[in-house]
Amino acid sequence: MRRMFFMAMAAMCIISCGRFGEKKKQEDGRTRIVCVSKQLTEIVFGVGGDSSLVGVDLSSTYPEAAKKLTTVGYHRALNAEGIISLDPTVVWHDGNIAPEHVIEQVKKVGIPLREFKAGPTIDSTKWLIMSVAKEFHSEDKGKSLCDKLDADMAKLDSARKSYSDQPRVLVIHFGQAANKYFVFSRKGIPDQMLQWAGAINAADTAQKWKDLSSEVIAAAQPDVILATDFGYDLQGSLEKFKQLPGIALSPAAKNNRIYRIEEHDLVYLGPRTGENVLKIMQLVHKKP
Repeated sequence: MRRMFFMAMAAMCIISCGRFGEKKKQEDGRTRIVCVSKQLTEIVFGVGGDSSLVGVDLSSTYPEAAKKLTTVGYHRALNAEGIISLDPTVVWHDGNIAPEHVIEQVKKVGIPLREFKAGPTIDSTKWLIMSVAKEFHSEDKGKSLCDKLDADMAKLDSARKSYSDQPRVLVIHFGQAANKYFVFSRKGIPDQMLQWAGAINAADTAQKWKDLSSEVIAAAQPDVILATDFGYDLQGSLEKFKQLPGIALSPAAKNNRIYRIEEHDLVYLGPRTGENVLKIMQLVHKKP
């Protein structure tokens, strides 16, 4: 009889624990997002959904609060263990993620991945903003972001008309490796941004990415060089960057017209695109 009593009590405990555990899970069942896309992270913060973020990728550096979140690797070099350890309910991305074996590992443990496809135009960017805003029932905030983006682009169009020069600009990506440089070509979002800024891309290539020798860099004779943050910081100072082979012979180096710029502000369109291009415009049209 005593044994039956303890068995009954144990059964009740198991049922109770399961019941209350399920209730706790329901109460705590908020969406837990790992976001591995810079522009998506920025939009989530912009529409007030940041309380759902539990992790981001290394490129998600804006706003400042995003830097306080746990990182799970670069979006093209994700870490499966890092993602899984955060116990997310979903991983948000823009389609530009890797490696494949990490993606498969995340899927195998039952974590869904959701893609928000980013487009190459201002209209597609506004569509992305509103799509994210709807996820958090904050369409009003999404519309405010879109309205500001439109206003910034209009301001940009007006400001461009005040410049008569068209400086030749070279955007150097990742700095120097084995005396070769990666530059942004004459297509894609970075080239579009240069056009919006009233500048000409000095990289005479149609390839999406191009590694160029120091001789080719020198031959391009850019008036301005925009050096992405990684490559610029790798050199440690403007003076050291100016001394790199090829760059040292350019008008940009001779006239101290080499400027550091955040790489991802050139690669992706987002809520601050108008602001970012205005900054580029001010840099490339600045008189030596």
